[in-house]
Amino acid sequence: ANPEWRAATVRYVVQSLTRPVTVYEEDVRSGERAVLKQTPVPAVDLQAYASERLWATSPDGTKVPVDIVYRKGTPADGTAALCVYGYGSYESSMPPWLSVARLSLLDRGAVWALVHPRGGGELGREWYLQGKLAHKRNTFTDTIASVEHLVATGWAHPAKVALRGGSAGGLLVGACITMRPDLFRAAVAEVPFVDVVTTMADPTLPLTITEWEEWGDPREEPMAGYMLSYSPYDHTVPAAYPAVYITAGLNDPRVSYHEPAKWIAKLRSVRTNDATLIMRCEMGAGHGGPSGRYETWREEARTLAFVLTELA
Repeated sequence: ANPEWRAATVRYVVQSLTRPVTVYEEDVRSGERAVLKQTPVPAVDLQAYASERLWATSPDGTKVPVDIVYRKGTPADGTAALCVYGYGSYESSMPPWLSVARLSLLDRGAVWALVHPRGGGELGREWYLQGKLAHKRNTFTDTIASVEHLVATGWAHPAKVALRGGSAGGLLVGACITMRPDLFRAAVAEVPFVDVVTTMADPTLPLTITEWEEWGDPREEPMAGYMLSYSPYDHTVPAAYPAVYITAGLNDPRVSYHEPAKWIAKLRSVRTNDATLIMRCEMGAGHGGPSGRYETWREEARTLAFVLTELA
């Protein structure tokens, strides 16, 4: 925003996987720019970390962008643990961001990746349209292809891969681990939308009717069969699933707590292995998890502890 019409400067904000939020001001006449403000990251040498943009190839030939960050010196020789984060819905772009909590993973030799599958808005309107409604499976095959690419190029040990996502990103997690349970060692599904067909068939729920534009209406074909083809709850069949940490909020108006509760109950019932299965329901929280700075940090610490323990 620039409310001063006669101003000769413009302000903009930059952030990356290795740079905190930084506000710049640039003189449009001279090109001179100055840093006005930068979020402090005390006691951290950000020069110790590096990031790259990679491109994976989906089964239909589409090139999918993947951003990775790691501590310099981490070998790309197929020995590192990998934590992959994804969303891929609602035309929402996931620009790379700096997380100081993430540094604890990187300092322990792990690689962190941000996938940008179709369904998000990173590559324009068509990128979104090719990942919604009758094209929704592209979101999951893009993510799987990205993980396979990272393993094939040496950025991860094939037995040390974790997948993380929340809400619609939790659907991504659920769909990927039910499609390819062999590909992942651990998964974190935060307030996951996993009982797609049942929820979208119930117009009495708060968001169902408006959500038909994103997922489709399963009360009629062809969307009923297509949505059933990827719904994680419906595709949880006897298999050796990865370790899973699931969260829910008792007061969540978007993804009712019974969805993740039903899913983990089914996982426990049909799985053929004994990997860790944990569900944590926040009794005083909604869709965004616990509020307050310290409670948020505690929740993130639990999540990272789970990932590090399972990928050790």
